[in-house]
Amino acid sequence: MSILDELNPQQKEAVLCNDTHLRIIAGAGSGKTRVVTTRIAYLIDTCYVWPNQILAITFTNKAAKEMKERVFSMLGDIARGIQISTIHSFCVRLLREDIYVLGYPRNFTILDSDDQKSILKEAYREYDIDVKSYSYANVISYISHNKTQFIDAETAMNMAGSWQSEKIKAQVYEYYEKRLKEMMALDFDDLLLFTHNILKNNEDLRRKWQFRFSYIHVDEFQDVDNLQYDIIKYICGEDTLLCVVGDPDQTIYTWRGAQVDIIMNFEKDFPNCRTVILNENYRSTQAILNGANALIAHNENRIEKELFTRNEGEQKIIHFSAMDDYNEPVWVASKIRMLHQNGIEFKDIAVLYRSNYLSRSLEKAMLDANLPYRIYGGIRFYDRAEIKDALSYLRLLITSDDADPKEKFKDLAVKRVINSPRRGVGNKTLEQLELIAKENDTNLYEACKLYPSQQKGKAAASIGAFVTMIEECRSLRDTLSIDLLLKTVLEKSGYMQMLENEKEIERIENIKELMHDMELFIQGDPEASLDDYMQMITLYTDKDDDDPSAQFVSLMTIHAAKGLEFDYVFVYSLCDGIFPNERSVNEGGKAAMEEERRLAYVAFTRAKKQLFLSDARGYSYMLDRIKTTSNFVTEIPEEYREEVGLRNYANSDYQGAQQIKRQGVGISAQDFLKSQGTIANTQKKLEARGIASGGVRQKRSKLHKGDRVVHTAFGEGVIINIRDDLATIAFEQKFGIRKIMASHPSLSKK
Repeated sequence: MSILDELNPQQKEAVLCNDTHLRIIAGAGSGKTRVVTTRIAYLIDTCYVWPNQILAITFTNKAAKEMKERVFSMLGDIARGIQISTIHSFCVRLLREDIYVLGYPRNFTILDSDDQKSILKEAYREYDIDVKSYSYANVISYISHNKTQFIDAETAMNMAGSWQSEKIKAQVYEYYEKRLKEMMALDFDDLLLFTHNILKNNEDLRRKWQFRFSYIHVDEFQDVDNLQYDIIKYICGEDTLLCVVGDPDQTIYTWRGAQVDIIMNFEKDFPNCRTVILNENYRSTQAILNGANALIAHNENRIEKELFTRNEGEQKIIHFSAMDDYNEPVWVASKIRMLHQNGIEFKDIAVLYRSNYLSRSLEKAMLDANLPYRIYGGIRFYDRAEIKDALSYLRLLITSDDADPKEKFKDLAVKRVINSPRRGVGNKTLEQLELIAKENDTNLYEACKLYPSQQKGKAAASIGAFVTMIEECRSLRDTLSIDLLLKTVLEKSGYMQMLENEKEIERIENIKELMHDMELFIQGDPEASLDDYMQMITLYTDKDDDDPSAQFVSLMTIHAAKGLEFDYVFVYSLCDGIFPNERSVNEGGKAAMEEERRLAYVAFTRAKKQLFLSDARGYSYMLDRIKTTSNFVTEIPEEYREEVGLRNYANSDYQGAQQIKRQGVGISAQDFLKSQGTIANTQKKLEARGIASGGVRQKRSKLHKGDRVVHTAFGEGVIINIRDDLATIAFEQKFGIRKIMASHPSLSKK
């Protein structure tokens, strides 16, 4: 049987095209790896091309391994002569031969991430820099961005201007580069930069490498950046034929340097190239593809194609609108429970979201439901550094006359935050504090109170100010709700300012989500104390990991899901401003919106059998406005999606629990909640939203600025502003100023 027999016409056309440059536009799930590997096998087996004249470049070790395995299965040992590698591995091979022209030995050292951190630690000690103010990851990213943009340390320092934080990072950058030179070592960026340097500036060596390969293949070409593309062009000689494979509709890494225009304009750099479009999908049902096709068609900067499949399927895309933030993750958990009860394995289910902070409510719902899960390529919400820092500050605000006076649990909290943000408290000072605590048989926080009276200098003054700040916040425990208490301590401590100075957007989002978690907690129990909340958190953080061999649901960002597939996929929190991401769109305009849409397209096409989309209504703590369903949902024609949940809740034509039950969603959610022992809480929430026994929303009078109102959780207040149904209300000091939907059933005119 011929290796071409199992290919569809478009795939066969791509394999047989071997006399010109070739651009393969490979839609999601269209079998691009099969095409590339079959093409390589065909060149060797039928066209008699020497294996060592063929180069295939991928961008992950996993993809390179898969490609090698497939070629070996078709060709056997002869495939050993083919060079299939990541672009970084290819650069290593080139540099091992020719780096001598740059004055480096061929046995140069390659640094990994731990080596990079070791050098940064040296620099931090040299310049007395606090890692909590300048995280290793942030500074390594800063150095990488500058290097790949051909900005050296001196230029970076000049660009820093009067910004002290930028000057400090530029100083570390200079130290880092000096140490690499002394060690004759290269980091991963250098592998590309040194290769680029050699190929660009040495004609003889450039010709040597151009002569070596007759056929070059580049996979995932939509993710190539300008530096990588230059290297590829440099090794293509006059007689070399280049085949690139990618999908501009899946370009989602422009923030890492990828340029969608590279694949779009390929024919300008390689005239007379042929383009083959692979649009038969072997992964998803037609119902899923109908929605994905309709969505991506709204982008203008793309090569037109429409995916189709022979797998018709029966299930439409299901879109669920929750009444609030509480019910959306509960619905997702209930559907996962139902799928599993119907024989679906957990490993075949994934929940995807736009930003990491969105995992918080999902994780709690999964834990409440006793569903196994893993954060793929990330860290659990309550294990993230900034969340641990925030909770440590809160632990220092807890006092108890009945507790162990030593309160040793405070020691870890003090160690974690006493120098975050930086206060000039080093290891020597901590040792002195520990000695004082031991001598006085107390904890580190009490030792901090004693330290200024026993020591002098900057550290003593800083520790005194730290204690004063904590005591001031402690005095507010009975007068502020716990979310406002956290906001106060993080502002007074300078922690939030530190994150803002470092432009740690994701960490700030996580802190805001923690505050939102607290707000939801006190809405459920307005009299709850800080101790109550911390005990609740312990239930979610004191969970042992399941057996690593056990099955689990995958929770991940959409970026992390690229290249993966699952039978059942949930795309979570599809609200305007969240997805598409408001900050990205505001900064990047139309181009950013198109990338957001491509990101949604990637998310949708991860699903093989069933796609679920969800969003929640109500006020968004993150966006500071009322949430609405994302355009990425409404851009899918109604005939391709099934609407469930409170679709029209924001328009006040909500028909209550009976509507949900008629749609077949409320029953499963209710049964799920009942099995978890939380049906009473859900009933209270339904009643709080004005749902009478007949399921009809209660009527309420229109509210205006200046009206006195009563909230079921926050008590009496005065509306100080109202716009687009979003009321800004001043409650008593404990709850402060809150923003609530004026039409929300929890709110009534006094």
